[in-house]
Amino acid sequence: MKNLKTSCVLLLACFAAQANASVITLQTAYSAAGSQTGAAAYKDVVERALLSQGAGYGTKTISSYTNISNTNQFSGGANSNIAWKATIDFSVATAGTWTFRTGVDFGNGGALFLDGVALTASSTDMYWGNSYTNASQYLQAVSQLAAGNHKLTIYGLESCCDGVQQAQFKAGSAAFATFAANDGISPKAVPEPATLATMGLGLGLLAGLRRRGKRG
Repeated sequence: MKNLKTSCVLLLACFAAQANASVITLQTAYSAAGSQTGAAAYKDVVERALLSQGAGYGTKTISSYTNISNTNQFSGGANSNIAWKATIDFSVATAGTWTFRTGVDFGNGGALFLDGVALTASSTDMYWGNSYTNASQYLQAVSQLAAGNHKLTIYGLESCCDGVQQAQFKAGSAAFATFAANDGISPKAVPEPATLATMGLGLGLLAGLRRRGKRG
């Protein structure tokens, strides 16, 4: 009985922990493509490159989107001819104005998408270099978000020489913060139906245990 109760508590605690975390997935592949004409073109070129990543590139989930590069994330990581895709899944508890900025090193430009819709793109050589003082060197956009789950996607093409990158957000007039597994921006994440069912099972088990305790 004690073990069952402990399992239920741990299950519910797991859901609570998941609700406070952005999930960041990095994907890179070989591409010698040059500058593109718009956001859709960047998305298309990168997605096609990812169909065959090759040695020196890869896919992984990262815990914090700061000082990230292909060379420091993948063994033997290439430092040139990089097709870059980063996907950030996060949730918003309350609707409002959100600002996103991505410090990148995309020699041949890149694009920013939110929930599959292009926000902005640049075909120029962008090099963030740990500074947001020059707006032409990073991608930034403002969007009105509804409460619920959202997906921010960064696409880019780097010819040479793979500098570090960062992605940040701010809600309303708050200060910018870096996307991370513990960024705390989703205190009321919207669970999937299967997750809701499992959570309900856990709550039901706990309720049953309480009733048994009262009878005893």
